[in-house]
Amino acid sequence: MPLLLSIDTSTRGCSVALHQNGQLVVNYDLLAEKSSSGMLTTLIGNAVEHAGFELAEVDAFAVAKGPGSYTGLRIAVSTAKGLCFALEKPLIAVNTLEALALQVSSFYSDNYLFCPLLDARRMEVYCALFDKNLNSVEPTQAKIMDADSFKEVLAKQPVVFFGDGAAKCESIFETNSNAVFPEISVYPSARTVGQLATVLFENQQFEDVVTFEPYYLKDFMTTTPKKRVL
Repeated sequence: MPLLLSIDTSTRGCSVALHQNGQLVVNYDLLAEKSSSGMLTTLIGNAVEHAGFELAEVDAFAVAKGPGSYTGLRIAVSTAKGLCFALEKPLIAVNTLEALALQVSSFYSDNYLFCPLLDARRMEVYCALFDKNLNSVEPTQAKIMDADSFKEVLAKQPVVFFGDGAAKCESIFETNSNAVFPEISVYPSARTVGQLATVLFENQQFEDVVTFEPYYLKDFMTTTPKKRVL
């Protein structure tokens, strides 16, 4: 079984985890008001050192590929690719939303569905829908939340909404008894990225280190300042 180092900076948090033989060895989750991804290399060094390993002993590097913050995803992917190039190791990419769902799914019974949501500004979120076994029910997408969102699904069974975009849904679904919102906040973590990456490693599902890009899901949008008229 492999020694895997996983990283996730898909939101304002910064997370690093080390798994050996499928078991978690070290996990650092850093959450700050502003992006904490600048601490990524420090956390990587600390995780490996405190676990008693050298970076060269890592068998593969895994990264949360997105969706999420454009800047955060670029930092994570470029760091992971740099390590893979330097150490000649394979790269594994994990969907951020699937890894987020793995944090929650074990706490609910089989009839629940799981909807991780990441804030994408205004009333838009990045979301997906999974069953208890993390099979895809609805694919990863950018969705503008309104009263009709997940209407058909919520009419049939309970759905757990979580992630930093879930607050946008609470007022919309507050009268629907099938809409469940955990009392604790759930943020992306390299801990579950590493769990999923272990399975991908066993199946030799690696990315092309040269061509791999983050899963942005939608084009980057910027606001262009208006020109002054003299």
